[in-house]
Amino acid sequence: MHTEAEEQEIQKEDKELLQLVTFKLDKAEYGIDILRVQEIIRIMAITKVPNSPEHVEGVINLRGRVIPVVSLRKMLFLPDTEKDNKTRVIVVELSDKTVGFIVDEVNEVLRIPRSITEPPPEITAGIDTDYIISVGKLEDRLLILLNIEKLIIKTHIE
Repeated sequence: MHTEAEEQEIQKEDKELLQLVTFKLDKAEYGIDILRVQEIIRIMAITKVPNSPEHVEGVINLRGRVIPVVSLRKMLFLPDTEKDNKTRVIVVELSDKTVGFIVDEVNEVLRIPRSITEPPPEITAGIDTDYIISVGKLEDRLLILLNIEKLIIKTHIE
């Protein structure tokens, strides 16, 4: 049994919804805050940039803007795969930086209560937990919520 104050806190937490764009990398499902996502586009011709970090695939011209494109797989130390017709670039805008992150496929926009998330376990399948905000426990699957701010900082793109 909970006190009335505890019940109100639980109800408040359940009402606090996270709005996420979910996507796949390898066999895992990830999510990022929808407010950070500018747009989602199909993979296009990427121009390589000499001497760029390994995870930087190059740059694209998106309606007159040159945007760096990063392999999220490489950043998270996942094996590289061939890009196919499901491959997408999630264009994220943060402060004055715009970066495209290549993902295997975009699933959906989800709204989940914050109360079903918990901090990541200390060892998370080789992924640096600095980039994980929390893990969402959905009915039939887990959803890894990524810290897009820290990922953009790690891209070392000025």
